[in-house]
Amino acid sequence: MKAPQFRPMTFGVTRVNLRDGVPGVHYLKADQALADYPVRMTDRLQHWAQTAPDRVFIARREKLAGGGSGEWQEISYAQAWASARSIAQALIDRGLNAERPVAILSENDLEHALLSLGCLVAGVPFVPTSPPYSLVSQDYDKLRHVLQTVTPGLVFAADATRYAKAITATVGPETEVILTHGHLGERASTSFQSLLDTVATPAVDAAMAATGPDTITKFLFTSGSTKMPKAVINTQRMWCANQQQMIQSMPVLAEQPLVLVDWLPWNHTFGGNHNVGMVIYNGGTLYIDDGKPTPALMAETLRNLRDIAPTVYFNVPTGFEAIANAMKTDAALRSKLLSRVKMFFYSGAALAQPIWDGLYAAQEKEIGERIVMSTGLGMTESGPFAIFVTNPNVKAGDLGVPTPGMELKLVDMDGKTEVRYRGPNITPGYWRAPEETAAHFDEEGFFCSGDAVKWIDETDIHQGLKFDGRIAEDFKLATGTFVSVGPLRARIIAAGAPYIQDVVLTGINLKEVGAMVFPTQAVRALSGLDATVPMADVLASAPVNAQFQKIINQLALSATGSASRIARMCLLAEPPTIDRSEVTDKGSINQRAVLTHRAETVEALHADKLHSILKPITA
Repeated sequence: MKAPQFRPMTFGVTRVNLRDGVPGVHYLKADQALADYPVRMTDRLQHWAQTAPDRVFIARREKLAGGGSGEWQEISYAQAWASARSIAQALIDRGLNAERPVAILSENDLEHALLSLGCLVAGVPFVPTSPPYSLVSQDYDKLRHVLQTVTPGLVFAADATRYAKAITATVGPETEVILTHGHLGERASTSFQSLLDTVATPAVDAAMAATGPDTITKFLFTSGSTKMPKAVINTQRMWCANQQQMIQSMPVLAEQPLVLVDWLPWNHTFGGNHNVGMVIYNGGTLYIDDGKPTPALMAETLRNLRDIAPTVYFNVPTGFEAIANAMKTDAALRSKLLSRVKMFFYSGAALAQPIWDGLYAAQEKEIGERIVMSTGLGMTESGPFAIFVTNPNVKAGDLGVPTPGMELKLVDMDGKTEVRYRGPNITPGYWRAPEETAAHFDEEGFFCSGDAVKWIDETDIHQGLKFDGRIAEDFKLATGTFVSVGPLRARIIAAGAPYIQDVVLTGINLKEVGAMVFPTQAVRALSGLDATVPMADVLASAPVNAQFQKIINQLALSATGSASRIARMCLLAEPPTIDRSEVTDKGSINQRAVLTHRAETVEALHADKLHSILKPITA
């Protein structure tokens, strides 16, 4: 049988250098130096404004008064540069700085983008904040924590109606509030248009000239686990170096005019640094996707992908799952999405094999070849780009090799190997948290990621590394046997596709491994019950229980011992919540937070006191 062909894609790093340190420590680098990169990201913005002034920098569909969205509203590079200079002048006039930055509460939109650029020009850090902290949270504790940590001198939100309650609860009267639409009743606010109307003076050029590699561009908050989120310092050096690293690892980004269709939130490093940064750095075009991989919003994403053909495409596994399912019957989607895309890239969670198979089947049907599905490893503290796969034959869990200019330190720890980072793309630390900063760097200045890795092939180090879980998530059973959470969790999700959204493993200091499952909406169709039936009743239905009994039986047959055998499973009707740090707005599950806040469920699962507990039945 003829091997499937991939649409051609060049990989920039294919070889690595490995050296030994003290016993149990090894150092890994790309066999390629990092090329020169700009002093600041605004140099790239100015470059494209001068060399390609009419090229579309960013676009978003117009929001219609009656709901829904209309045609694309576009902003060119020349327009973006002029607007950024005007906004920069307004920020300079207000005396804002790193001690009094700009906090942005609302979602991705054109005003959010322009305000961020204005901050970059003026040398004023900005703080993109998770919108659910304002819109979903009931206590605003995390939003309050963010604002208390960074002490903003200005707070921006797109819409007064949606954000008024959060602003009233958390923003003191001494802090100026900027709004795109609406007013805050008796409280004074400023219109975003007034920033655009500000006339730029030579002070803008002086402010930009005063910025350099160590200038802070933004504070990005971690998602938080059992602690409150930390403010990761992002500098111009980090951002520019990381973008150059990305080009050298992924030459596809610069081989043709870059076009992105992207929903990933800018308060996350994936959307805000990785994707927005690559657009600015390479003079690309970003179409803001107001969709999201949820039942309510996925239709908007599919609409946009029928309209705009990306050159590379990024999403999380749930998004690719919905796209794979839609392409089975949607010819227009297949035609447009696959017309010129050179690479798909997923991050945030494991991509189950049925999703890969569905995507490949649609691609082979439409264009007679496959699109490379790539991935890697990174984090907010690494810019985020750190490790990237080196060939098209990617398997779930593969991470690849380090990007140029960054060194990995591989440290043996209780049977696991932690990966640590050092390079120009690594954060200098956490804002106003010197003890946290010190705790996360080792004696050689490497950032301790907490991620565990293995070699993809111990006989060929040039294939790079694969993921081996989070060290902090792994635990021991009462027998002393280690449970490697990451790989086992990925195996459960793959076995349960498409019915398992995520899973949290239980059994710390107990005799058996348990699993608490967050199901997908696909279980409702499986149950045969309509949308009015509560999820608890859906999960208790006979068809759903029968399906999950098959899943746990299948998992038991492939288990090799107590640490890989799921001895008991329960299905959770209550989804993970933002307020309790159980999930990020990108959809990533926080294992530790779920275990902490659902301790009673864990105890009942292992004491056989839940109403419905599934256990493996094997012949």
